[in-house]
Amino acid sequence: MSTKMPEHASSWGGASGDQAIAVVGMSCRFPGANNVAALWQLLREGMDATSETPAERYDAKAMYSPRPAPGKVISFRSGYVDGIADFDAEFFDMSENEARSLDPQQRLLLMTAWEAFEDAGQVPSALAGSRTGVYVGSMHLDYWDLVAKRGIEAINPSSVYNQRSVLSGRLSYTFDLRGPSVTLDTACSSSLVAVHLACQSLRLGETNIALAAGVNLKLIPDEDVLLSQVRMLAPDGRCKFGDASANGFAPSDGVGVVVLKRLADALADGDRVHAVVLGSAVTNDGASSGSLLAPSVEGHVQMLRWAYENAGVRPGEVDFVEAHGTGTPMIDPIEFAGLSEVLGEERDQDRPLLVGSVKSNIGHTEGAAGIAALIKTALCLRHRQVVPSLHHHTPNPKVPWSELPVRVPTEPHPIVPVGRLAIAGISGQGISSVNCHLVVGEADPMWRRASKAHVTRTLPFAVSARTPAALDDMLRRYITYLSPGGQGRQESLLDVCFSAATSREHHAHRLVFDATTADELVDRMERHLAGQADVEAATVTAAVYRAGGSPDWAEVFEGEGQVVSLPHYSWQTINYWLDDVAVTS
Repeated sequence: MSTKMPEHASSWGGASGDQAIAVVGMSCRFPGANNVAALWQLLREGMDATSETPAERYDAKAMYSPRPAPGKVISFRSGYVDGIADFDAEFFDMSENEARSLDPQQRLLLMTAWEAFEDAGQVPSALAGSRTGVYVGSMHLDYWDLVAKRGIEAINPSSVYNQRSVLSGRLSYTFDLRGPSVTLDTACSSSLVAVHLACQSLRLGETNIALAAGVNLKLIPDEDVLLSQVRMLAPDGRCKFGDASANGFAPSDGVGVVVLKRLADALADGDRVHAVVLGSAVTNDGASSGSLLAPSVEGHVQMLRWAYENAGVRPGEVDFVEAHGTGTPMIDPIEFAGLSEVLGEERDQDRPLLVGSVKSNIGHTEGAAGIAALIKTALCLRHRQVVPSLHHHTPNPKVPWSELPVRVPTEPHPIVPVGRLAIAGISGQGISSVNCHLVVGEADPMWRRASKAHVTRTLPFAVSARTPAALDDMLRRYITYLSPGGQGRQESLLDVCFSAATSREHHAHRLVFDATTADELVDRMERHLAGQADVEAATVTAAVYRAGGSPDWAEVFEGEGQVVSLPHYSWQTINYWLDDVAVTS
Protein backbone atom coordinates (compact mmCIF):
# COMPACT_ATOMS: atom_id res chain seq x y z
CA MET A 1 0.00 0.00 0.00
CA SER A 2 1.41 3.37 -1.00
CA THR A 3 1.97 5.89 1.79
CA LYS A 4 3.42 8.64 -0.37
CA MET A 5 1.15 11.67 -0.50
CA PRO A 6 0.25 12.52 -4.12
CA GLU A 7 1.17 16.07 -5.14
CA HIS A 8 -2.47 17.20 -5.43
CA ALA A 9 -3.08 16.18 -1.79
CA SER A 10 -1.01 19.16 -0.64
CA SER A 11 -4.26 21.19 -0.66
CA TRP A 12 -4.19 20.87 3.11
CA GLY A 13 -0.86 22.55 3.74
CA GLY A 14 -0.27 21.85 7.43
CA ALA A 15 -1.83 18.39 7.28
CA SER A 16 0.95 15.95 6.41
CA GLY A 17 0.42 12.70 4.59
CA ASP A 18 0.67 10.76 7.85
CA GLN A 19 -1.83 13.06 9.59
CA ALA A 20 -4.71 13.38 7.13
CA ILE A 21 -7.34 10.64 7.32
CA ALA A 22 -9.93 10.15 4.59
CA VAL A 23 -13.56 9.30 5.25
CA VAL A 24 -14.18 6.93 2.33
CA GLY A 25 -17.45 5.27 3.36
CA MET A 26 -20.56 6.26 5.33
CA SER A 27 -23.83 4.60 6.25
CA CYS A 28 -26.48 5.29 8.86
CA ARG A 29 -29.89 4.73 10.37
CA PHE A 30 -31.24 7.76 12.19
CA PRO A 31 -34.75 8.97 13.00
CA GLY A 32 -36.40 9.87 9.70
CA ALA A 33 -33.40 8.70 7.66
CA ASN A 34 -32.44 5.09 6.97
CA ASN A 35 -29.52 6.05 4.74
CA VAL A 36 -27.12 8.91 4.11
CA ALA A 37 -29.08 10.33 1.14
CA ALA A 38 -32.25 10.48 3.22
CA LEU A 39 -30.35 12.17 6.04
CA TRP A 40 -29.13 14.90 3.70
CA GLN A 41 -32.66 15.50 2.43
CA LEU A 42 -33.92 15.73 6.01
CA LEU A 43 -31.17 18.20 6.96
CA ARG A 44 -31.47 20.32 3.83
CA GLU A 45 -35.24 20.66 4.23
CA GLY A 46 -34.97 21.50 7.92
CA MET A 47 -37.12 18.58 9.08
CA ASP A 48 -37.74 17.58 12.69
CA ALA A 49 -37.71 13.76 12.79
CA THR A 50 -38.68 13.35 16.44
CA SER A 51 -42.01 11.73 17.30
CA GLU A 52 -44.09 10.35 20.14
CA THR A 53 -42.69 7.31 21.93
CA PRO A 54 -44.06 4.15 20.23
CA ALA A 55 -46.17 1.97 22.51
CA GLU A 56 -43.95 -1.03 21.77
CA ARG A 57 -41.02 0.77 23.44
CA TYR A 58 -42.93 1.69 26.60
CA ASP A 59 -46.20 3.34 27.57
CA ALA A 60 -44.93 6.90 27.94
CA LYS A 61 -48.38 8.41 28.29
CA ALA A 62 -49.19 6.14 31.24
CA MET A 63 -45.91 7.19 32.88
CA TYR A 64 -46.25 10.90 32.07
CA SER A 65 -46.12 13.65 34.67
CA PRO A 66 -45.70 17.35 33.88
CA ARG A 67 -43.30 17.58 36.85
CA PRO A 68 -40.50 15.23 37.89
CA ALA A 69 -41.75 12.44 40.13
CA PRO A 70 -40.54 8.94 41.05
CA GLY A 71 -41.13 6.51 38.21
CA LYS A 72 -42.46 9.23 35.90
CA VAL A 73 -41.32 10.87 32.66
CA ILE A 74 -41.86 14.51 31.79
CA SER A 75 -41.91 13.91 28.02
CA PHE A 76 -43.36 11.34 25.65
CA ARG A 77 -41.46 12.43 22.57
CA SER A 78 -37.99 11.69 21.17
CA GLY A 79 -36.27 10.32 18.07
CA TYR A 80 -36.90 6.74 16.95
CA VAL A 81 -35.59 4.54 14.14
CA ASP A 82 -38.19 2.38 12.40
CA GLY A 83 -37.72 -1.38 12.03
CA ILE A 84 -35.11 -1.87 14.74
CA ALA A 85 -36.06 -5.57 15.01
CA ASP A 86 -35.68 -6.22 11.26
CA PHE A 87 -32.64 -8.28 10.33
CA ASP A 88 -31.40 -10.43 7.45
CA ALA A 89 -30.22 -13.38 9.53
CA GLU A 90 -29.75 -15.68 6.53
CA PHE A 91 -27.33 -13.21 4.91
CA PHE A 92 -25.10 -13.36 8.00
CA ASP A 93 -25.50 -17.14 8.39
CA MET A 94 -27.45 -16.90 11.65
CA SER A 95 -30.30 -19.10 12.80
CA GLU A 96 -33.62 -17.60 13.86
CA ASN A 97 -32.87 -18.38 17.51
CA GLU A 98 -29.47 -16.68 17.30
CA ALA A 99 -30.97 -13.60 15.66
CA ARG A 100 -33.83 -13.37 18.14
CA SER A 101 -31.56 -13.49 21.19
CA LEU A 102 -29.00 -11.08 19.71
CA ASP A 103 -29.03 -7.42 20.76
CA PRO A 104 -30.58 -5.46 17.86
CA GLN A 105 -27.71 -2.98 18.24
CA GLN A 106 -25.39 -5.70 16.92
CA ARG A 107 -27.80 -6.63 14.14
CA LEU A 108 -28.11 -3.04 12.93
CA LEU A 109 -24.35 -2.52 13.19
CA LEU A 110 -23.77 -5.54 10.96
CA MET A 111 -26.04 -4.29 8.18
CA THR A 112 -24.90 -0.68 8.49
CA ALA A 113 -21.22 -1.70 8.44
CA TRP A 114 -21.82 -3.77 5.28
CA GLU A 115 -23.42 -0.73 3.64
CA ALA A 116 -20.50 1.47 4.73
CA PHE A 117 -18.06 -0.98 3.13
CA GLU A 118 -20.18 -0.86 -0.05
CA ASP A 119 -20.15 2.94 0.01
CA ALA A 120 -16.36 2.84 0.40
CA GLY A 121 -15.97 0.44 -2.52
CA GLN A 122 -14.38 -2.10 -0.17
CA VAL A 123 -15.21 -5.76 -0.80
CA PRO A 124 -15.64 -7.32 2.67
CA SER A 125 -14.19 -10.72 1.72
CA ALA A 126 -11.03 -8.99 0.48
CA LEU A 127 -10.54 -7.52 3.97
CA ALA A 128 -10.73 -10.90 5.72
CA GLY A 129 -7.57 -11.50 7.71
CA SER A 130 -6.41 -7.89 7.34
CA ARG A 131 -5.31 -5.44 10.01
CA THR A 132 -8.59 -3.57 9.82
CA GLY A 133 -9.60 -1.90 13.09
CA VAL A 134 -13.07 -1.58 14.62
CA TYR A 135 -14.00 1.14 17.11
CA VAL A 136 -17.57 1.34 18.40
CA GLY A 137 -19.02 3.98 20.73
CA SER A 138 -21.97 2.92 22.87
CA MET A 139 -23.68 3.91 26.13
CA HIS A 140 -26.55 1.49 26.69
CA LEU A 141 -27.45 -2.20 26.59
CA ASP A 142 -31.23 -1.94 26.78
CA TYR A 143 -31.84 -5.35 25.19
CA TRP A 144 -29.79 -6.96 27.96
CA ASP A 145 -31.85 -5.00 30.48
CA LEU A 146 -35.10 -6.18 28.88
CA VAL A 147 -33.99 -9.78 29.41
CA ALA A 148 -32.74 -9.12 32.96
CA LYS A 149 -36.04 -7.50 33.94
CA ARG A 150 -37.69 -10.89 33.39
CA GLY A 151 -35.77 -12.25 36.35
CA ILE A 152 -32.43 -13.88 36.98
CA GLU A 153 -33.68 -17.12 35.43
CA ALA A 154 -33.96 -15.34 32.06
CA ILE A 155 -30.16 -15.05 31.84
CA ASN A 156 -29.03 -17.97 29.66
CA PRO A 157 -25.92 -18.99 27.67
CA SER A 158 -26.89 -16.79 24.71
CA SER A 159 -26.69 -13.71 26.96
CA VAL A 160 -22.90 -13.83 26.80
CA TYR A 161 -23.09 -12.59 23.20
CA ASN A 162 -24.82 -9.38 24.32
CA GLN A 163 -22.06 -8.01 26.50
CA ARG A 164 -20.87 -4.54 25.53
CA SER A 165 -17.45 -5.65 24.26
CA VAL A 166 -19.12 -7.84 21.65
CA LEU A 167 -20.52 -4.79 19.83
CA SER A 168 -17.11 -4.34 18.20
CA GLY A 169 -16.16 -8.01 18.46
CA ARG A 170 -19.19 -9.04 16.41
CA LEU A 171 -18.05 -6.88 13.49
CA SER A 172 -14.47 -8.13 13.72
CA TYR A 173 -15.62 -11.75 13.84
CA THR A 174 -18.20 -11.53 11.06
CA PHE A 175 -15.83 -9.83 8.62
CA ASP A 176 -12.68 -11.59 9.95
CA LEU A 177 -10.94 -8.29 10.75
CA ARG A 178 -7.68 -8.77 12.66
CA GLY A 179 -6.87 -5.22 13.83
CA PRO A 180 -7.84 -3.61 17.16
CA SER A 181 -11.46 -4.18 18.18
CA VAL A 182 -12.62 -1.71 20.82
CA THR A 183 -15.99 -0.84 22.32
CA LEU A 184 -15.81 2.35 24.34
CA ASP A 185 -18.13 4.36 26.56
CA THR A 186 -17.32 8.00 27.21
CA ALA A 187 -21.06 8.73 27.32
CA CYS A 188 -22.25 11.16 24.66
CA SER A 189 -18.77 11.68 23.18
CA SER A 190 -18.27 7.93 22.66
CA SER A 191 -18.45 7.65 18.88
CA LEU A 192 -16.48 10.85 18.30
CA VAL A 193 -13.74 9.43 20.54
CA ALA A 194 -14.03 6.20 18.51
CA VAL A 195 -13.20 8.21 15.36
CA HIS A 196 -10.25 9.85 17.14
CA LEU A 197 -8.84 6.47 18.21
CA ALA A 198 -9.38 4.98 14.75
CA CYS A 199 -7.49 7.90 13.19
CA GLN A 200 -4.64 7.50 15.68
CA SER A 201 -4.39 3.80 14.83
CA LEU A 202 -4.18 4.59 11.12
CA ARG A 203 -1.53 7.26 11.66
CA LEU A 204 0.58 4.86 13.70
CA GLY A 205 0.42 2.27 10.92
CA GLU A 206 -1.30 -0.15 13.29
CA THR A 207 -4.17 -0.47 10.79
CA ASN A 208 -4.65 0.28 7.08
CA ILE A 209 -8.45 0.58 7.22
CA ALA A 210 -10.68 1.28 10.20
CA LEU A 211 -14.38 1.22 10.96
CA ALA A 212 -15.60 3.82 13.44
CA ALA A 213 -19.18 3.49 14.61
CA GLY A 214 -21.76 4.55 17.14
CA VAL A 215 -25.00 2.88 18.17
CA ASN A 216 -27.87 3.77 20.48
CA LEU A 217 -31.31 2.17 20.90
CA LYS A 218 -33.67 3.28 23.65
CA LEU A 219 -35.90 0.31 24.44
CA ILE A 220 -36.80 0.90 28.10
CA PRO A 221 -37.94 3.96 30.11
CA ASP A 222 -35.19 3.90 32.74
CA GLU A 223 -33.02 6.67 31.27
CA ASP A 224 -36.00 8.90 30.55
CA VAL A 225 -37.06 8.55 34.20
CA LEU A 226 -33.55 9.48 35.36
CA LEU A 227 -33.27 12.45 32.99
CA SER A 228 -36.69 13.63 34.13
CA GLN A 229 -35.49 13.56 37.75
CA VAL A 230 -32.42 15.69 36.98
CA ARG A 231 -34.42 17.96 34.61
CA MET A 232 -32.28 17.18 31.54
CA LEU A 233 -35.11 15.64 29.49
CA ALA A 234 -36.73 18.23 27.21
CA PRO A 235 -40.47 18.24 28.03
CA ASP A 236 -41.35 18.83 24.37
CA GLY A 237 -38.87 16.20 23.15
CA ARG A 238 -36.83 18.69 21.13
CA CYS A 239 -33.22 19.91 21.34
CA LYS A 240 -33.36 23.72 21.16
CA PHE A 241 -29.66 24.51 20.87
CA GLY A 242 -28.79 28.16 21.53
CA ASP A 243 -32.40 29.18 22.14
CA ALA A 244 -33.80 30.96 25.17
CA SER A 245 -36.26 28.08 25.62
CA ALA A 246 -33.53 25.40 25.75
CA ASN A 247 -34.54 23.10 28.60
CA GLY A 248 -33.01 19.70 27.90
CA PHE A 249 -32.54 17.12 25.19
CA ALA A 250 -34.36 14.15 23.69
CA PRO A 251 -32.38 10.85 23.85
CA SER A 252 -32.83 9.07 20.53
CA ASP A 253 -32.02 6.01 18.45
CA GLY A 254 -29.13 6.07 16.03
CA VAL A 255 -26.64 3.88 14.18
CA GLY A 256 -23.79 5.23 12.09
CA VAL A 257 -20.62 3.76 10.58
CA VAL A 258 -17.75 5.41 8.72
CA VAL A 259 -14.83 3.75 6.90
CA LEU A 260 -11.47 5.49 7.32
CA LYS A 261 -8.14 5.23 5.48
CA ARG A 262 -4.97 7.29 5.39
CA LEU A 263 -5.56 10.00 2.79
CA ALA A 264 -2.41 9.04 0.89
CA ASP A 265 -3.68 5.46 0.57
CA ALA A 266 -7.19 6.52 -0.39
CA LEU A 267 -5.90 8.72 -3.20
CA ALA A 268 -3.42 6.10 -4.40
CA ASP A 269 -6.24 3.53 -4.48
CA GLY A 270 -8.62 5.83 -6.36
CA ASP A 271 -11.18 5.92 -3.53
CA ARG A 272 -13.96 8.45 -3.27
CA VAL A 273 -13.24 10.78 -0.35
CA HIS A 274 -16.23 12.24 1.50
CA ALA A 275 -14.17 14.43 3.84
CA VAL A 276 -10.76 14.54 5.53
CA VAL A 277 -10.05 14.38 9.26
CA LEU A 278 -7.17 16.83 9.65
CA GLY A 279 -6.67 16.48 13.39
CA SER A 280 -8.40 15.96 16.72
CA ALA A 281 -8.07 16.06 20.49
CA VAL A 282 -9.62 14.18 23.41
CA THR A 283 -9.53 15.86 26.83
CA ASN A 284 -11.18 15.95 30.21
CA ASP A 285 -12.13 19.06 32.16
CA GLY A 286 -10.40 17.69 35.24
CA ALA A 287 -11.29 19.80 38.26
CA SER A 288 -11.59 23.03 36.28
CA SER A 289 -15.39 23.23 36.65
CA GLY A 290 -15.46 22.57 40.39
CA SER A 291 -17.96 19.74 39.90
CA LEU A 292 -17.44 16.22 38.55
CA LEU A 293 -20.30 16.24 36.04
CA ALA A 294 -20.25 19.93 35.08
CA PRO A 295 -18.42 21.20 31.97
CA SER A 296 -16.17 24.23 32.07
CA VAL A 297 -15.20 26.99 29.66
CA GLU A 298 -11.53 26.43 30.49
CA GLY A 299 -11.76 22.74 29.60
CA HIS A 300 -13.64 23.51 26.39
CA VAL A 301 -11.04 26.08 25.35
CA GLN A 302 -8.17 23.65 25.97
CA MET A 303 -9.89 20.96 23.89
CA LEU A 304 -10.32 23.34 20.96
CA ARG A 305 -6.79 24.76 21.09
CA TRP A 306 -5.21 21.31 21.23
CA ALA A 307 -7.36 20.02 18.37
CA TYR A 308 -6.42 22.87 16.02
CA GLU A 309 -2.76 22.64 17.00
CA ASN A 310 -2.91 18.94 16.19
CA ALA A 311 -4.53 19.68 12.82
CA GLY A 312 -2.16 22.49 11.87
CA VAL A 313 -5.15 24.73 11.18
CA ARG A 314 -5.68 28.33 12.30
CA PRO A 315 -8.98 28.38 14.28
CA GLY A 316 -10.04 31.62 12.60
CA GLU A 317 -10.21 29.80 9.25
CA VAL A 318 -12.97 27.43 10.33
CA ASP A 319 -16.16 27.92 8.32
CA PHE A 320 -18.64 26.18 10.61
CA VAL A 321 -18.86 24.01 13.71
CA GLU A 322 -21.16 21.12 14.43
CA ALA A 323 -21.51 21.68 18.16
CA HIS A 324 -22.25 19.13 20.84
CA GLY A 325 -25.44 21.18 20.83
CA THR A 326 -27.72 19.45 23.33
CA GLY A 327 -29.86 22.49 24.06
CA THR A 328 -29.40 22.49 27.83
CA PRO A 329 -29.30 25.71 29.91
CA MET A 330 -25.93 24.89 31.48
CA ILE A 331 -23.97 23.54 28.50
CA ASP A 332 -25.03 25.86 25.66
CA PRO A 333 -23.47 29.08 27.08
CA ILE A 334 -20.24 27.21 27.87
CA GLU A 335 -19.98 25.91 24.31
CA PHE A 336 -20.52 29.33 22.79
CA ALA A 337 -18.02 30.94 25.15
CA GLY A 338 -15.32 28.40 24.31
CA LEU A 339 -15.96 28.58 20.56
CA SER A 340 -15.87 32.37 20.61
CA GLU A 341 -12.61 32.53 22.56
CA VAL A 342 -10.74 30.11 20.30
CA LEU A 343 -12.40 30.24 16.88
CA GLY A 344 -13.13 33.95 17.14
CA GLU A 345 -9.41 34.74 17.04
CA GLU A 346 -8.31 36.56 13.87
CA ARG A 347 -11.77 36.07 12.41
CA ASP A 348 -13.18 38.51 9.90
CA GLN A 349 -16.19 40.10 11.61
CA ASP A 350 -18.02 39.99 8.28
CA ARG A 351 -17.70 36.19 8.32
CA PRO A 352 -19.20 34.97 11.61
CA LEU A 353 -18.70 31.38 12.69
CA LEU A 354 -21.79 29.30 11.93
CA VAL A 355 -22.63 26.85 14.73
CA GLY A 356 -25.42 24.28 14.54
CA SER A 357 -26.57 20.94 15.91
CA VAL A 358 -27.91 17.82 14.19
CA LYS A 359 -29.63 17.03 17.50
CA SER A 360 -32.20 19.66 16.62
CA ASN A 361 -33.28 17.40 13.72
CA ILE A 362 -33.02 13.86 15.09
CA GLY A 363 -32.64 14.22 18.84
CA HIS A 364 -29.59 13.26 20.87
CA THR A 365 -28.37 9.86 19.70
CA GLU A 366 -25.98 9.66 22.68
CA GLY A 367 -23.45 6.90 21.91
CA ALA A 368 -23.98 7.55 18.18
CA ALA A 369 -24.03 11.37 18.43
CA GLY A 370 -20.45 11.89 17.24
CA ILE A 371 -20.93 9.74 14.13
CA ALA A 372 -24.17 11.58 13.34
CA ALA A 373 -22.27 14.86 13.61
CA LEU A 374 -19.43 13.62 11.38
CA ILE A 375 -21.77 12.34 8.67
CA LYS A 376 -23.73 15.61 8.72
CA THR A 377 -20.51 17.61 8.52
CA ALA A 378 -19.17 15.55 5.61
CA LEU A 379 -22.43 16.14 3.74
CA CYS A 380 -22.32 19.89 4.40
CA LEU A 381 -18.74 20.05 3.13
CA ARG A 382 -19.57 17.99 0.03
CA HIS A 383 -22.52 20.22 -0.85
CA ARG A 384 -20.78 23.39 0.41
CA GLN A 385 -23.88 24.30 2.37
CA VAL A 386 -24.51 24.68 6.10
CA VAL A 387 -28.01 23.38 6.84
CA PRO A 388 -30.44 25.02 9.29
CA SER A 389 -30.33 24.32 13.00
CA LEU A 390 -33.92 23.96 14.18
CA HIS A 391 -35.90 25.42 17.12
CA HIS A 392 -33.76 28.55 17.32
CA HIS A 393 -36.18 31.46 17.60
CA THR A 394 -35.09 33.63 20.54
CA PRO A 395 -31.32 33.60 21.13
CA ASN A 396 -30.34 32.47 24.64
CA PRO A 397 -29.90 35.67 26.73
CA LYS A 398 -27.06 34.02 28.68
CA VAL A 399 -24.96 34.13 25.50
CA PRO A 400 -23.49 37.61 24.72
CA TRP A 401 -24.33 37.43 21.02
CA SER A 402 -23.39 41.02 20.24
CA GLU A 403 -19.85 40.37 21.47
CA LEU A 404 -19.35 37.06 19.66
CA PRO A 405 -18.56 36.40 15.99
CA VAL A 406 -20.91 33.41 16.22
CA ARG A 407 -24.31 32.71 14.63
CA VAL A 408 -26.76 29.80 14.60
CA PRO A 409 -27.98 29.30 11.00
CA THR A 410 -31.78 29.06 10.78
CA GLU A 411 -31.87 28.64 7.01
CA PRO A 412 -29.55 27.04 4.44
CA HIS A 413 -26.31 28.98 4.23
CA PRO A 414 -23.79 28.54 1.41
CA ILE A 415 -20.14 28.05 2.29
CA VAL A 416 -18.68 30.99 0.42
CA PRO A 417 -15.39 30.23 -1.38
CA VAL A 418 -12.45 32.08 0.18
CA GLY A 419 -9.64 30.69 -1.96
CA ARG A 420 -9.24 27.42 -0.07
CA LEU A 421 -11.09 24.22 0.77
CA ALA A 422 -13.74 24.49 3.47
CA ILE A 423 -12.96 23.56 7.08
CA ALA A 424 -15.31 22.49 9.87
CA GLY A 425 -15.08 21.50 13.51
CA ILE A 426 -17.09 18.88 15.41
CA SER A 427 -17.48 18.86 19.19
CA GLY A 428 -18.61 16.13 21.56
CA GLN A 429 -18.92 16.00 25.33
CA GLY A 430 -19.57 13.19 27.81
CA ILE A 431 -21.25 13.52 31.19
CA SER A 432 -17.95 12.76 32.94
CA SER A 433 -16.47 15.72 31.02
CA VAL A 434 -14.70 13.63 28.36
CA ASN A 435 -14.46 16.04 25.45
CA CYS A 436 -13.54 15.45 21.82
CA HIS A 437 -13.13 17.80 18.87
CA LEU A 438 -12.41 16.83 15.26
CA VAL A 439 -11.10 19.20 12.62
CA VAL A 440 -12.52 18.14 9.26
CA GLY A 441 -11.71 19.41 5.79
CA GLU A 442 -13.49 19.34 2.46
CA ALA A 443 -12.40 16.74 -0.08
CA ASP A 444 -10.65 18.39 -3.00
CA PRO A 445 -12.79 17.98 -6.16
CA MET A 446 -9.53 17.68 -8.11
CA TRP A 447 -8.97 14.29 -6.48
CA ARG A 448 -11.65 12.74 -8.72
CA ARG A 449 -10.72 11.86 -12.25
CA ALA A 450 -12.93 13.12 -15.05
CA SER A 451 -15.68 10.63 -15.86
CA LYS A 452 -15.33 8.63 -19.10
CA ALA A 453 -18.82 9.63 -20.17
CA HIS A 454 -17.85 9.44 -23.85
CA VAL A 455 -17.23 5.67 -23.80
CA THR A 456 -19.75 4.04 -26.14
CA ARG A 457 -18.58 0.42 -26.31
CA THR A 458 -20.70 -2.43 -24.96
CA LEU A 459 -20.17 -2.88 -21.22
CA PRO A 460 -20.94 -5.80 -18.87
CA PHE A 461 -23.11 -5.10 -15.83
CA ALA A 462 -22.74 -7.75 -13.11
CA VAL A 463 -25.23 -8.04 -10.24
CA SER A 464 -25.56 -10.69 -7.56
CA ALA A 465 -27.30 -11.54 -4.28
CA ARG A 466 -27.48 -14.24 -1.64
CA THR A 467 -31.02 -15.34 -2.65
CA PRO A 468 -33.18 -15.19 -5.81
CA ALA A 469 -35.61 -12.82 -4.07
CA ALA A 470 -32.80 -10.47 -3.11
CA LEU A 471 -31.45 -10.59 -6.66
CA ASP A 472 -34.81 -9.49 -8.08
CA ASP A 473 -34.96 -6.71 -5.50
CA MET A 474 -31.47 -5.58 -6.49
CA LEU A 475 -32.57 -5.37 -10.13
CA ARG A 476 -35.51 -3.19 -9.10
CA ARG A 477 -33.16 -0.92 -7.15
CA TYR A 478 -30.83 -0.60 -10.13
CA ILE A 479 -33.77 0.14 -12.43
CA THR A 480 -34.80 3.05 -10.19
CA TYR A 481 -31.17 4.15 -9.87
CA LEU A 482 -30.56 4.19 -13.66
CA SER A 483 -33.96 5.45 -14.84
CA PRO A 484 -34.41 9.15 -15.75
CA GLY A 485 -34.21 11.18 -12.55
CA GLY A 486 -32.29 8.45 -10.72
CA GLN A 487 -28.96 9.06 -9.05
CA GLY A 488 -27.22 6.74 -11.51
CA ARG A 489 -28.09 8.95 -14.45
CA GLN A 490 -25.58 11.45 -13.09
CA GLU A 491 -22.80 8.88 -13.52
CA SER A 492 -21.27 7.42 -16.66
CA LEU A 493 -22.37 3.88 -17.47
CA LEU A 494 -18.70 2.89 -17.55
CA ASP A 495 -18.26 3.93 -13.91
CA VAL A 496 -21.52 2.25 -12.86
CA CYS A 497 -20.56 -1.06 -14.51
CA PHE A 498 -16.97 -0.83 -13.26
CA SER A 499 -18.18 -0.21 -9.70
CA ALA A 500 -20.66 -3.09 -9.79
CA ALA A 501 -17.93 -5.44 -10.97
CA THR A 502 -15.01 -4.34 -8.79
CA SER A 503 -16.36 -2.78 -5.59
CA ARG A 504 -19.14 -5.18 -4.59
CA GLU A 505 -19.16 -8.62 -3.04
CA HIS A 506 -20.22 -11.25 -5.57
CA HIS A 507 -22.76 -13.72 -4.18
CA ALA A 508 -24.05 -17.10 -5.36
CA HIS A 509 -26.99 -15.87 -7.47
CA ARG A 510 -25.58 -13.89 -10.42
CA LEU A 511 -26.64 -12.14 -13.60
CA VAL A 512 -24.75 -10.27 -16.34
CA PHE A 513 -26.27 -7.87 -18.86
CA ASP A 514 -24.49 -6.16 -21.76
CA ALA A 515 -25.46 -2.61 -22.63
CA THR A 516 -24.16 0.55 -24.27
CA THR A 517 -26.56 2.99 -22.59
CA ALA A 518 -28.38 3.27 -19.27
CA ASP A 519 -31.74 3.02 -21.05
CA GLU A 520 -30.67 -0.21 -22.72
CA LEU A 521 -29.52 -1.67 -19.40
CA VAL A 522 -32.79 -0.69 -17.69
CA ASP A 523 -34.76 -2.30 -20.53
CA ARG A 524 -32.84 -5.57 -20.20
CA MET A 525 -33.30 -5.72 -16.45
CA GLU A 526 -37.03 -5.02 -16.80
CA ARG A 527 -37.35 -7.72 -19.44
CA HIS A 528 -35.55 -10.22 -17.22
CA LEU A 529 -37.96 -9.49 -14.35
CA ALA A 530 -40.81 -10.00 -16.81
CA GLY A 531 -39.56 -13.53 -17.48
CA GLN A 532 -37.67 -13.13 -20.76
CA ALA A 533 -34.70 -15.50 -20.66
CA ASP A 534 -32.75 -14.21 -23.69
CA VAL A 535 -31.68 -10.82 -22.34
CA GLU A 536 -28.56 -11.88 -20.41
CA ALA A 537 -25.07 -11.43 -21.85
CA ALA A 538 -23.74 -14.40 -23.81
CA THR A 539 -20.01 -13.59 -23.61
CA VAL A 540 -17.22 -15.71 -22.16
CA THR A 541 -16.83 -13.19 -19.34
CA ALA A 542 -20.52 -13.52 -18.49
CA ALA A 543 -20.36 -17.31 -18.56
CA VAL A 544 -17.34 -17.36 -16.23
CA TYR A 545 -19.03 -14.95 -13.82
CA ARG A 546 -22.38 -16.79 -13.75
CA ALA A 547 -20.53 -20.04 -13.06
CA GLY A 548 -19.05 -18.51 -9.89
CA GLY A 549 -15.72 -17.44 -11.36
CA SER A 550 -13.83 -14.16 -11.06
CA PRO A 551 -13.16 -12.54 -14.42
CA ASP A 552 -10.18 -10.22 -14.82
CA TRP A 553 -12.27 -7.06 -14.52
CA ALA A 554 -9.26 -4.79 -15.06
CA GLU A 555 -8.82 -6.36 -18.49
CA VAL A 556 -12.55 -6.30 -19.21
CA PHE A 557 -12.75 -2.55 -18.48
CA GLU A 558 -9.42 -1.84 -20.21
CA GLY A 559 -8.00 -0.11 -17.14
CA GLU A 560 -10.75 2.51 -17.12
CA GLY A 561 -13.50 3.31 -14.65
CA GLN A 562 -13.73 4.67 -11.11
CA VAL A 563 -15.89 3.77 -8.14
CA VAL A 564 -19.19 5.64 -7.82
CA SER A 565 -22.10 5.30 -5.42
CA LEU A 566 -24.45 2.38 -6.13
CA PRO A 567 -27.62 1.13 -4.42
CA HIS A 568 -26.97 -0.81 -1.23
CA TYR A 569 -27.63 -4.52 -0.91
CA SER A 570 -31.33 -5.37 -0.69
CA TRP A 571 -31.79 -6.91 2.73
CA GLN A 572 -34.38 -9.67 3.10
CA THR A 573 -35.35 -8.93 6.68
CA ILE A 574 -37.46 -10.74 9.25
CA ASN A 575 -38.65 -9.24 12.53
CA TYR A 576 -36.89 -10.81 15.55
CA TRP A 577 -37.69 -9.93 19.15
CA LEU A 578 -36.83 -11.91 22.28
CA ASP A 579 -39.07 -15.01 22.52
CA ASP A 580 -41.54 -13.89 19.84
CA VAL A 581 -42.12 -16.10 16.84
CA ALA A 582 -40.22 -14.74 13.82
CA VAL A 583 -42.56 -12.93 11.42
CA THR A 584 -41.65 -12.03 7.83
CA SER A 585 -41.65 -8.26 7.46
